[in-house]
Parts: sequence; structure tokens; C-alpha cells
Amino acid sequence: MTVPPIAERRPIVRSHHGDEFVDDYEWMRDKEDPATLAYLEAENVHTDAATAHLEPLRRQIFDEIKARTLETDLSVPVRRGAWWYYARTVEGQQYAIRCRCPIGDPDDWDPPALEAGTEIAGEEILLDSNVEAEGHEFFSLGAFSINDDETLLAWSVDTQGDERYTIRVKDLRTGEVLPDEIPATSGGATWSAGATHLFYTTVDGAWRPHRVWRHTLGSSDADVLVLEETDESYFVGVGRTQSDKYLVIGLSSKVTSEVRVLAADDPEGEFQVVLPRKDGVEYALEHAVIGGVDHFVVLHNEGALNFELMVVPVDDVTDRRVVIAGSDTTRLEDVDVFASQLVVSYRRDALSRIGIMPIDDAGIGELREIEFDEELFTSGVGANAEWDQPLIRVGVGSFITPASIYDYVVATGELILRKQAPVLGGYDPEQYEQHRSWAIADDGVRVPVSIVCRKDTPRDGSAPCLIYGYGSYEASMDPGFSVMRLSLLDRGFVFAIAHVRGGGELGRHWYDDGKMLRKRNTFTDFIASARHLVTEGWTSPDRLVAEGGSAGGLLMGAIANLAPDAFAGVIASVPFVDNLTTILDPSLPLTVIEWDEWGNPLDDPEVYAYMKSYAPYENVGAHDYPAILAVTSLHDTRVMFVEPAKWVARLRATSTGNAPILLKTEMHAGHGGVSGRYASWKERAWELAWIIDVARTT
Repeated sequence: MTVPPIAERRPIVRSHHGDEFVDDYEWMRDKEDPATLAYLEAENVHTDAATAHLEPLRRQIFDEIKARTLETDLSVPVRRGAWWYYARTVEGQQYAIRCRCPIGDPDDWDPPALEAGTEIAGEEILLDSNVEAEGHEFFSLGAFSINDDETLLAWSVDTQGDERYTIRVKDLRTGEVLPDEIPATSGGATWSAGATHLFYTTVDGAWRPHRVWRHTLGSSDADVLVLEETDESYFVGVGRTQSDKYLVIGLSSKVTSEVRVLAADDPEGEFQVVLPRKDGVEYALEHAVIGGVDHFVVLHNEGALNFELMVVPVDDVTDRRVVIAGSDTTRLEDVDVFASQLVVSYRRDALSRIGIMPIDDAGIGELREIEFDEELFTSGVGANAEWDQPLIRVGVGSFITPASIYDYVVATGELILRKQAPVLGGYDPEQYEQHRSWAIADDGVRVPVSIVCRKDTPRDGSAPCLIYGYGSYEASMDPGFSVMRLSLLDRGFVFAIAHVRGGGELGRHWYDDGKMLRKRNTFTDFIASARHLVTEGWTSPDRLVAEGGSAGGLLMGAIANLAPDAFAGVIASVPFVDNLTTILDPSLPLTVIEWDEWGNPLDDPEVYAYMKSYAPYENVGAHDYPAILAVTSLHDTRVMFVEPAKWVARLRATSTGNAPILLKTEMHAGHGGVSGRYASWKERAWELAWIIDVARTT
């Protein structure tokens, strides 16, 4: 095995609130410094050498993923206007091909049964991302926006991984790419009615979407600045209501929001505020026609911790009528509005759910929940492009049931299965089982843990296990199917998700109890969940690997410091492990926005002291650590590469143990890692091989 690189120490002193911290590795922040790039490359060489023995296993896992995947396939078509829209994948090609074919009978809402490898009558290829990606090591598609009469496509691409997209426009009647080209946008593109204008956003130096622009199609005049948000804690977005009647600008911080609307057929008019921003009040809206009158359907949290759904007439937003009152047990998350129904997405008992509410001349009827018959499942509203349609597309899956696309018949309540993601190679869900268990946190709170394994997995502590966690931003980690995970389960692994505080699984209070000055609950919940798996016989500490990414990477860094004896290994992807340094510097990307999540340590000494007490980088200690793998990307704009690079350097210099500590840097990727499906399979096979090796050899 090669000798690990030893990072040069260039100490600087960080001073805040009377506290001084000596940082030996902050110099790595400069990626233009040849020494920084040389260090990252040396780490990659070392990691390659240290894991070279895993190459046969990596190839085997990649082949398993590939063999289980139907490489040439089609998505379920979505009806819009005169066309069915769908995507193709082709064996050997990295990216999807987006297509459409004409609708036959306008009264027939059953999507055509398209077969891969067969000719489809009238098919048009709208965008082949494989062609777009030619010559680029990274490719990401942002916008894919069709105008109202389905003759123009606006799309955007990022070929660097820095999440700055170039918008272009194609005439779908001729195939001509128009001269309009808009660089350095934040990805989206929204058409006005009539397709005379495109609306889009751009970011500031901190990568915060802060400006909304209007582009006149075919014009060489400078684009018009529609709105600029100067409050650095807010970001902006632009879109249209599902009815297509209104253009919508949303302005949001982590805790407060405001919405402005404009008739879509008046693109050069002035956007009007619906409800002025009020500190601590979040809301979002859609448009509905109720009893022949235009209304806004508003989802908000004023006086309702888990949100409330109300309707207000467009002409008098003070006339409020509650449709679904706030609840202590149900978190309302979203609402989709159609001509004849509301589709409400909500969460109860740590599971995502969908309910339908009819709209007629008398108003809005009672909610009817769509029932799914598994102990654990993940459900969500799918692609529904028409305002007035008799079917609602939904998706559902679980740890053991592959993602399934259904059409829900509103009139009867029937669920029609349109497609279940194929799993090749004889996959049998009856060979697997999933469970919900509950760990007890240090303060007595019950923490849900979702578990999946093969039915023949022993419960004597001998099984290896991968436990995953996130626990920030009210994001819920739901139990979904993964073809790649089968390569673990079929090797006897248990897989578990710890639904720790800071996430949204049990409602807004669950989130609030894992942020700001309660953040440590996230870490202690995860440790309690890991120890619970051991107590219940699912695994043992020397066979247990923990995984998390981004803010979940912060979780990984914290638990490695707090309970290194509880894990055989830790894998941290694009990890937010130098969080205090980042949150102290308002010039860095997204820092000011993040103060509502973590607190403001720059101005508040209590927040500073609390964050320093758990920050992974500052709290690296002189003790034995489990095996650690940190994975990052050079062009990540959300969690910069310097954070895991510094963390690994400090771990190496401080740890008293012999477990390997590795850093792997993708030199041509962003926050989401490598692009392309085969590249992502290869990357995950690399990680899974490391997990298997650690869980079986430590």
C-alpha cells in the first residue's frame, strides 16, 4: 500500500467572539494554487492504490447493476395538447432521448403502449442529450420547456458541473435552433402565453438565484431585469401555475416567503404581490376556478406549524376559507391543482401520502386518500401536463417494490398500473422483507428506522449493514427501491435509513428539533439508531458502515467524532464537514441563506460556541477512527471540495488508529457527482465495493 499524502501545514488563526482556532489547511481553498491541485491528485493516486484490490469486485458489481437494468427502455407517455411525450434510453448511451408522438383519439386517455426497439408512428425526437453531451466530460440538462402551442422548445445545459446553464431555443416544426442563446442562467426557462417571451433567473457571486429576467424571443435587445432580490437570505424562482393562466415569481428564505403573479398573456406587465412577506410565514400557491370564480389555493404555515390549505378569491385575498386545517399529526407538503380536483401531498406517520379533493360548482369536496398496501412505501404525484384531465398520474414504490407508475381514475378511485420499473435477472420481491423499527434517542424520543434485507438474513449480529442518514432542511429520506442496493442485500447486507431529527419525516416539529441550537439531536439520533440495530441483532459495530452526503456528510463527520466505536466505516459524499468556517464567511456561496438553518455564528456568540462544539473539522480528536472515505467534486458550488480535503488532512494528522482514511475527488463533476448513467453506475459500484470490503474485513 502506498504511503498517504501528508498535507503541508500553513497555519492561520481564525478569531471570533474571543475564541481562536488554528487552521492548518485553509490554504487548500484556492483551487488555482498548483499545490492544491497537486494535493488532490496525490490523494486520488493514493486512494486508487489503496483500493486497487477491489477492482474485480467493482467490475462484478457494475456488471450486476447493468444486468439488472433494461438499458433500452421508454418512460410512460405523458399527454399534453396534441402529443404524447416520453423519454427513451438506448443500450450503450449515457443519457435519455426526449421524444413525442401524436395523439390518436382525443377522447382516449390511455397512454400508448410503446415498445423499445420498435418504430413508433409519427415519433419526433425533441432533444437527444447524448448529442448535446458530445465532447464534454460532464453534462446536465436543466430546463426542458415546451411552449403552449407545442412548436418551440427551450432547454438549458451545464457542461462544467457548476450549475450555470445556457438556454437555447429550437423550432420544433423545422428542427432549427434559433439564434436566441442565454448564458450563465440558473437553469429554468418559463414561456409566456403566446411564446413571445422567456423568463429565467441568474445567480449572484454567492450562487444565489437573485434576479428574474425577461427575454424577448428573436430580439437582439438586452434582456429586461424584471426583479432583483437584494436580501441575501432570499432566493428567487419563476414558473407558471398548472392552469397556465399566471406567471409566478417565488421569493423565499429558509423561513419566509412571498409570491408575485402576472397574467401569462401580459408578459410585459407588472408582477403583483399576493400576500406580503411576513417573518416566519411560508406560503406557496396555485390557481383554481371554483364556482366559476378565479381563486388562489394557498398552502401556508401562519398559525399552523404543519401547514394549512386555504382558498382566496384572486380579487380579494383577504377573504380566506380553510380547506384543510393544520394538524399535529399530518404535515401538508404540496398541492397540485386541476380543473376538477385538488391533489394534496402530505406526510403522516413518517410516510408520504396522496389525497384527492373534487372541485365543482358547489366548491371543494372531502379528501379521499389513495391507499397503498405496504408497511413502508414512498408515494408522489407524477407528471400531469393537462389542466383538465380525468386521470391523475402518481408513482409509488418501496424498499422491495420497484417504482410503479399508476393512473388514478378520479371518477371511480381505480388505480391503473401503467408500468413498473423492470428488474432483470429474476428479481423476486418475496425473497426480501422491510420493517419499521423505532430507536430510543438520548432524550427518550422515538426515532423511526426503516430496514430492508433478504428474508434469510440472520438476526444474530453477524450480518453486515449499511445505515444511511441525512437530517437537515426538512428533507425526508423515504424508503424507495434501488437496483444498485440489491448488490448489497444479495451479499447478506441489511440496509437501514435512520429518520433523524432535522429531516421532515414526522412533520415540522421534527425538523425544528434538529436545526439551529438543537442540531446535536440529529447526531445523537443517528448514533442511537445505529446502536438500536446492534441491540436488535441486525448487525454488530464491526460490521456496520454509515453513509451520508452533503448535509448528511456533516452528520457523518459528527458521528465519527462522537461515536467512532459504533462503526466499522464511514462514507461521506460531498460532505459539509467544515461548516463553521463556511457559515462564518458571508462571501462564500449560499452562506447567508444558510443562517436560517444553522444560526449566524458571525454575530451570535452562542451560535458560534454551539456550532464549534459539533463541527466535524474542529472536533477531530486524538483517538481511533473507523475507516473513512470522503468523496467530493472539484466544481461543487454547494459544498466546496476544500471541506473534505481539509477534514481528511486533519484526520490523518490527528487520528491514533490505523484504519484507512481516503479522499476521492472527481475532477470533472459538481455537487451531484459524475454525469451519465453508466458513469454513475461505475461510481456507485466503486463505493459499494469499499463498503463491502470494510464491513467484512474490519
